[in-house]
Amino acid sequence: MRHPILFAALAGCTIALSGCMGKDDAEVARAMKSVNAIDETNLSDIMLTVADPREAVNYFERSSSENPDRIDLQRGLAKSYIRAGAPAQAVKAWQKVIAMPAAGPDDKVNLADAEIRSGDWKAAEATLNTIPPTHETFERYKLEAMVADSKKDWKKADAFYETAQGLTTRPGSVLNNWGFSKLTRGDAKGAEKLFTEALTYDPSSFTTKNNLVLARAAQRKYDMPVIEMTQAERAQLLYTAALSAIKQGDVTLGKGLLQEAIDTHPQHFEEASRALAALDAAPAKG
Repeated sequence: MRHPILFAALAGCTIALSGCMGKDDAEVARAMKSVNAIDETNLSDIMLTVADPREAVNYFERSSSENPDRIDLQRGLAKSYIRAGAPAQAVKAWQKVIAMPAAGPDDKVNLADAEIRSGDWKAAEATLNTIPPTHETFERYKLEAMVADSKKDWKKADAFYETAQGLTTRPGSVLNNWGFSKLTRGDAKGAEKLFTEALTYDPSSFTTKNNLVLARAAQRKYDMPVIEMTQAERAQLLYTAALSAIKQGDVTLGKGLLQEAIDTHPQHFEEASRALAALDAAPAKG
């Protein structure tokens, strides 16, 4: 019994909307355009975070070709190439972005990042040199430090790492990079200190934990550091310490660490078992 009344009401709304469209076409079109823009922004965010990297690339390639003047889509394409592990393509995409009128210093920072990822350190340095010194950001100085590292300009690298650290509340990654830089210079003690500090900001980073064990092993400190670790991580870290000990001639200690790694691992530890078998088959050297 109520259906005819409902249909009549809907019909009335339709007529009213038709009348509005006749009067305010431009206003309605603008409103719909705004809604579509919001939808596109949400979709772009999804594509750059949780979507499959290849799917994201396809989306931004299509969208940016349909809207070549949209710098946000061009940026999305460049970022999606990075997520998909295609830094060389990202470089070309960022080069296109920085040629657009609305481009800013952050776009050049992103270009330099892509150039470093593709192994073109000279291009990255040249790009960073075009950024005004007043543009002081964590990402900029992190890249400056990495470029200085690549040139073995340790004084500059230290200064840039220190500056980058002060520009973020989450310096774990830059402290890890700085520590690795110290380790490659032969400053194992300085590296250990930086890796330990990095873990206070990101205690879940296995890369930093492994680097910490390497720094300690370089000082012939093969015992495990007092840090958070799972059983599987402990086994992997013991394996790292074992290989370091063997490389430094501490073969007997290394064998003991390999056995401990095998005993600690919650599953079969193939790499450690194979290494220990090879050592047992070889003549004793220490």
